[in-house]
Amino acid sequence: MKARVHIMLKDGVLDPQGAAVRHALGTLGFDGVTAVRQGKVIELDLAGTDKAAAEAEVKAMCEKLLANTVIEKFSIEIA
Repeated sequence: MKARVHIMLKDGVLDPQGAAVRHALGTLGFDGVTAVRQGKVIELDLAGTDKAAAEAEVKAMCEKLLANTVIEKFSIEIA
């Protein structure tokens, strides 16, 4: 089983990397980009076969290590 975790900064949290990307795109002629939010994707290969148990386990991983839940939000896909 494979899990994919999408982690993004929460709304209202400043994103300096996103601002730098937006600025760089503007200097390359992509003037229509008004904002960029940068995040990360983490893929996990899981040994189990129970989708509900896998989602609960990955959620615990996010809360304990993978995401800083004070400033980041996350979503989980299990396939």
